[in-house]
Order: sequence, then structure tokens, then C-alpha cells
Amino acid sequence: MTRVLGVEGTAWAASAAFYDTETDSFTIETDPYVPESGGIHPREAAEHMQEAIPAVVADVLESMDGPPDAVAFSRGPGLGPCLRICGTAARSLALSFDVPLVGVNHMVAHAEVGRDQSGFTDPVCLNTSGANAHVLALRRGRYRILGETMDTGVGNAIDKFTRHLGWSHPGGPKVERRAKDGEYHDLPYVVKGMDFSFSGIMSAAKDAVDDGVPVEDVCAGLQETIFAMLTEVAERALSLTGTDELVLGGGVGQNERLREMLASMCEQRGADFYAPEPRFLRDNAGMIAVLGA
Repeated sequence: MTRVLGVEGTAWAASAAFYDTETDSFTIETDPYVPESGGIHPREAAEHMQEAIPAVVADVLESMDGPPDAVAFSRGPGLGPCLRICGTAARSLALSFDVPLVGVNHMVAHAEVGRDQSGFTDPVCLNTSGANAHVLALRRGRYRILGETMDTGVGNAIDKFTRHLGWSHPGGPKVERRAKDGEYHDLPYVVKGMDFSFSGIMSAAKDAVDDGVPVEDVCAGLQETIFAMLTEVAERALSLTGTDELVLGGGVGQNERLREMLASMCEQRGADFYAPEPRFLRDNAGMIAVLGA
């Protein structure tokens, strides 16, 4: 039995979690940083983290029925000021409980929580988070990058488009809602081998709105094009590796249309597809605790 206390604080999510491997049970507390305007500001995010981390940790500790066997925390990637606060809190907890301190990679945790819950052995993992987008393959206990974004992350690309419209952060759910009322508008589709690029489609979407194309139609085109690119590379990765298991990770994976496209592709290939529940897709300390365990 392993009981792990996890701490997440890479950017916007001040989160703590307790994970018990024997019962496969979670207690997760998250206090999100929501900027008043624009995107995530590192100083404001760190100030939020400084206030919120002690509070979410206290809530989780109150729910525990005994001490943890280890403390796990996000070592990166992320915003430096936030990472320092997260690391300091985790070190203090490990010292106070006199248990091992386990630093984990935030992006690997996005992939690993889905693999753990799915029961897959050597899956292809599609990570679709704010600042990152890449396709990984797990082989003999090591993740290998098969493809990745050549410029901005998938979530950041969508957020930059919505900031152009004056919409608040995060932009993804707003694009998803508007896209349901829109007609597909053609936008640049950029896949180069196993890599993809989002900067061109982001600029074209901004220009389309400025030129008078209905925003609902641009949202529909933006969503369909970006997700088709991700689905194409994921399918190519399944073919390349010969595996029949695909796991989705990252906050953009909460999008219903993306999950639908990936599930359809896997069904046509005879592959198994697994998407964790939304609380494990967005940044959270539960996935940190899983990888720590």
C-alpha cells in the first residue's frame, strides 16, 4: 500500500491531493487562478499560489486518516515563481512527515494518470494542454516523443484567438460552445510528418473574424481543423508503433468534439481509446500523486 500526498502548482492550478493505491481513491482540492483579463500573468499566478497552496493542502490533510508514505510535487515544466512555491511547500510537508520527497514531470503526469486508470500497457499518449501538445509512446517504461507542436501549445493557441475577441481566460470552453452554433470555416491545416503547427491557424482565425466572418463559424472551423490535425498525428503514431491503445491527456482533452473524433478514429482502426474524467484532464494534484506513487 502506498499513500501519496500530491502538490501541483505549475501555472494556474493551486492543487493538493491524497491518493491511496490500495483503494484507488482520491481526495483532490483545487483553487484556480483566473486572471481578470488577458492570459496568465506569472507574478499574479505566483501570488495566488502563495495564498492558495497552504489552504488546499490544509483541506486535504484534514480529510486524511493518517500520514502519507511520500509527498510528490510538480518539478516542471511551468512558471518559475509558481514552481518555487510548489516545491517549497512539498519539501516542508516531506520534512514534517519525515517521508520521501518525489519530484515528477507535469506533462508525464498528464499521460500517466490516463494510462494508470485505463489499465493499458504500452499506449500512445496524446497530450493536449495549454502550453504543450505532443504525442508520446511508452516503450519499456520510457516515454518517447513521436511528434509535437512546432510553435505554440494547443490551448495557448485557442486562448490567443479568444483574447483577440476580448473573451476571458480560459478560451477553450467558450470556443466549444460557440462552435456548436456555427458552420465550418476553412482555415490552414499544418501537419508536417509527426509534428503540427498552430500559429498559422491562430492568425488566420483572427483575420477571419476581423474580415466579418461570423465568430461561430470561425470557432467551428478552428475546432475542427486543430482537432483533425491532432487526430491525424495520433493515428499515424498508432500505425508507427503498432499499438492499439490511445490515451488522451491535458486540459484541452475536456473538449467533447476532440474526444469524439479520437474515439471514432480508434473505432475504425480497432484500437482502444481512453479519456480520463475531466478533473484528471485539467491540471490537478491527483495526477501528480499517481505518478509519485
